[in-house]
Amino acid sequence: MIGPQAHWLQDGRRLHLNHGPIDLIIEAFGDDAERRAAYRQAVARFQTILRELMEELTELRHPAGETPRRFAGSIARRMEDAVAPLSHDFITPMAAVAGSVADEMLAALTAGRKLTKAYVNNGGDSALYLTEGNALTLAIAGTGHGFANRLVIHAKDGVRGVATSGWRGRSFSLGIADAVTVLAKTGAGADAAATLIANAVNLPGHPAIARTPASSLSPDSDLGERLVTTSVGYITPMEIDTALSSGLAVAEDFRRRGLIHAAGLFLAGQFRLCGAPRLLHRHQESKEPLHA
Repeated sequence: MIGPQAHWLQDGRRLHLNHGPIDLIIEAFGDDAERRAAYRQAVARFQTILRELMEELTELRHPAGETPRRFAGSIARRMEDAVAPLSHDFITPMAAVAGSVADEMLAALTAGRKLTKAYVNNGGDSALYLTEGNALTLAIAGTGHGFANRLVIHAKDGVRGVATSGWRGRSFSLGIADAVTVLAKTGAGADAAATLIANAVNLPGHPAIARTPASSLSPDSDLGERLVTTSVGYITPMEIDTALSSGLAVAEDFRRRGLIHAAGLFLAGQFRLCGAPRLLHRHQESKEPLHA
């Protein structure tokens, strides 16, 4: 495997870090000297990220319990801490790996630096840094259906992590959501919650939904023999409502428990919003900020 790679994107503002399955886009805002120092810190931290995860990968693929296990690596600990509150359902720390890497890299980027704002985007799951009075605009993939594909997160909102899950994404899903986007206090928390909410958007046993054991698609999958969604055929509007309502119930439970700020659930042209009424809006041309 090629080692850690770092280069600037064409705009000269964003740093691209890649190593195996980890693919990060990083941007920092502030004084030029502070930004340069921040980027150096990020590159230095990135050198061992994948190796640290690989050293504890076997245990990270095992289901979490209510009592967090003791992992050696800081990213593994972030993963475990994110999934432990959700362990009444089947979940492994791998459900929070992308968000946890984003959180870890953001911490390295901003440590000791005077920045106004920054973000780490790990394949669509992001960790955010915002000082008072600042905001970040995030592009959200997979929503569609006439909604804007951007969120504006303000420092006062308290949102520092955004993640999206669904059967069409890069990871396996037990559910049928086209997309579930979650806003939370951390990238790891958003990642884990999005996974379980997307799993809950479901119609078990429906003949129009194709499923296959995760292990047959990826022998090392932490989902083992559990059936993951591979295609969704025609489902009626009433069935769509049923599936979305199931996911919304889980999202509302997470919100009441303080695990998430808000969520948007999308399936076959219908949607449900949990928490923030302005999470998404209908007019793509609108510049009005969206508050989480």
